[in-house]
Amino acid sequence: MVSLVIGVFSKVQHRKPGSTNQAAVKNLTLDVLIPSYNRSEMLVRTLDSLLAAEMPRGLDVLITVIDNNSTDATADTVRKYIRANKGQICYVFEPNQGRSHALNAGIKMTGGDLVGMIDDDEEVDRRWFSTISAAFADPNIDFIGGPYLPNWGAEKPKWLPRNYLGVIGWVDGGNKARAFDKDYPGILMGGNAVIRRAALNAAGPYSTLLGRNNKRLLSCEDEDMYRRLLATGATGFYLPDLIIYHYVPSERLTKRYFRNWCFWRGVSLGVMDRKQRPTVAYLAGVPRYLYGRAVRSAIDLIRSVVRPKKDIAQSFSDELAWWDLAGFFYGKHFYRH
Repeated sequence: MVSLVIGVFSKVQHRKPGSTNQAAVKNLTLDVLIPSYNRSEMLVRTLDSLLAAEMPRGLDVLITVIDNNSTDATADTVRKYIRANKGQICYVFEPNQGRSHALNAGIKMTGGDLVGMIDDDEEVDRRWFSTISAAFADPNIDFIGGPYLPNWGAEKPKWLPRNYLGVIGWVDGGNKARAFDKDYPGILMGGNAVIRRAALNAAGPYSTLLGRNNKRLLSCEDEDMYRRLLATGATGFYLPDLIIYHYVPSERLTKRYFRNWCFWRGVSLGVMDRKQRPTVAYLAGVPRYLYGRAVRSAIDLIRSVVRPKKDIAQSFSDELAWWDLAGFFYGKHFYRH
């Protein structure tokens, strides 16, 4: 069936909900969405890893690249892959800048049972599709996520705090499957996520008020989606075999990048807090635990001046707690879209 797609390629082969094709009815259908902005060289690695991964029986896969208004060779790169892999890859152009806009466009233009999401600086493990197929054989599972293992573009710095690995997209929830619930110490990260379309439709689209673009450094669109999925009663699991490898470039391995990221994530959390306040104690519009963390960190920093620490990672973690607090306060009280 032919579907119109905005962008360089006017028509692509694509599935539509309610298709009478017998194979589509029999098999589970998965749309893999890759939002991309000016990373054509990295995108090649992402696409190659998907095409090289093991493909289990009973799973039909379509890969969709959403070009988020790139000015590099993204369109030409995807065109080459479409020609070489007919029926497996398609292209969507989304002019509105921002990852949330790109994901929403990809979701709208696809129709598979499952929606998988990875980023254009990632490579999937060979078992990625097999893990998805096995998981969603259980009709009670609505969404899954997995670990992000770093693919270092430079030497790992000694000051890297273990409690701030998310800054560089390093996520490891352990080697056992765990339910995504109130006891899980994290969220479903959108760079390695697969969600049933029915659950995604119930939760609603990604928030376009959150998420990074070329003009602002907001984030937390994944956290917002995760909260809404749980609010609908959706059931999800962290699966240790759903592995992606995330490239960490040298420019992200600087203290300046960490400070900037923490501040803007704090801003994002402050913006989210305006919409839905969690059930925690507040002081001046800010959760009290953020003050507590910052005060404890300040005490530790003062102690480190009097009695220098050998643990430079902990010292930097103490500093970042203040960037978290400053960002949240600004986002809650001063930031305007």
